[in-house]
Amino acid sequence: MPRPESAEAHRAAAEVSIAELRVSIGEAEILRSIAAQVPAGTVSAVVGPNGSGKSTLLRMLVGALEPDAGAVLLDGRELRSLSRRARARELALVEQDSAAPVALDVLDVVLLGRTPHRVTWGSDSAEDVAIAEDALTRTGAEHLATRDIATLSGGERQKVHLARALAQTPRLLLLDEPTNHLDVAAQLDVLHLAEQLAASGMTVLAALHDLNHALRYCDHVVVLDRGHVVATGPPGQVLTAELVSRVYGVRAQRVEAGGRDLLLFDRE
Repeated sequence: MPRPESAEAHRAAAEVSIAELRVSIGEAEILRSIAAQVPAGTVSAVVGPNGSGKSTLLRMLVGALEPDAGAVLLDGRELRSLSRRARARELALVEQDSAAPVALDVLDVVLLGRTPHRVTWGSDSAEDVAIAEDALTRTGAEHLATRDIATLSGGERQKVHLARALAQTPRLLLLDEPTNHLDVAAQLDVLHLAEQLAASGMTVLAALHDLNHALRYCDHVVVLDRGHVVATGPPGQVLTAELVSRVYGVRAQRVEAGGRDLLLFDRE
């Protein structure tokens, strides 16, 4: 069966502008008046130490959290002006530890990604099924289609939840630690897929712990430190040994190996 034409082939990649954004959880202010751009059609990374606000930023973008102040613009439109359903047609989030639904086959889980595109109470169409199957193929999880998701390993579930997000055909794909639970080969597969998605007309924004992944696979990086944006731009220019040492509290150095820049770390 030929691959179905995905919606991202016909919709421009999303550009995100964040202005003076503040987000609190309870009494704690997590994001402190941040401003940043996510260029359209790129693989962009948000990096920073634990607790710097990476996951909070992604959850706010998808609507799981409301900002205290500031604005997020999607191609110039205020994100908060979109209904939950309209937002789900524009962007999708893959969390780092997504819960496994009980007693659902993998294909049915991926088909949940088609919900924003169906009429209320509508059933899955042949096109929905084809898009879901293609999403499973793209994430290397097609062999899991008939498995109960509760029986899968953490890495297998991560691929399935990524396929579900792709089935939404978003213009902006948000990935919270997308290599979590994955072995080395599977990590590289996900990062290569992110590059392919950007090339096909999707904007990808990933929260990453591995700075070398950001250096190798990303076009743009936003560095957070204690809720503040401290640097943005191309990773090769931004992720200097000096900045990494200061933000992460380590002794970092940039070296070249195999024709690529790498960051090495030691405790101060």
